[in-house]
Amino acid sequence: IIRLKLLHPEKKVYSVISDLGASGGYYIAAAADEIYANRASLVGSIGVTASGFGFVNLIDKVGVERRTYTSGSNKNFLDPFLASNSDQGVFWSSVLGGVHEQFKDVVIQSRKGKIDIANKELFSGLIWNGEQALKLGLIDGLESAGSLSRDVIGEEEIRIYERKKTAVEQLLSPLKTEFKSTIDTLSTTGNYSLY
Repeated sequence: IIRLKLLHPEKKVYSVISDLGASGGYYIAAAADEIYANRASLVGSIGVTASGFGFVNLIDKVGVERRTYTSGSNKNFLDPFLASNSDQGVFWSSVLGGVHEQFKDVVIQSRKGKIDIANKELFSGLIWNGEQALKLGLIDGLESAGSLSRDVIGEEEIRIYERKKTAVEQLLSPLKTEFKSTIDTLSTTGNYSLY
């Protein structure tokens, strides 16, 4: 998005969050000149997470022997079958913290003058609805893609820009449509069985 904005500085870029523009979705939306959402859209989650499970006690109880071969003492530090290591936990937190700072910087630059950067809740990972996000300055208005195009931009017709399909994709497209239509018909009528 940023590359295309630099190639075409005369064009304004709008993001519309229809349902969910949280975390990575909001990160992408922040590349636009203006961001819009619906009243009930979920917006924000400016934070970074990494989670997993620990199965060390489970495999001991079941009597499973785990064999892992690695090169590098930290190669398997996220392995759920190994006990957690405090040094690796500190390291991983620093990696996630660095990514969080990058995310915050993008939002601060994108929403300069529109958000209160002293509001720590903005960068805490919380998610807001569209109305709340508007009050916080995370979005510029409450619009759908259709109303934005019609009422803000002044374009009745929405143009969809997508990459050109390869020759193989063009040949297979009718088959894909026919297959989907057949599956939809079967699932509607109930005349099918899957094994």
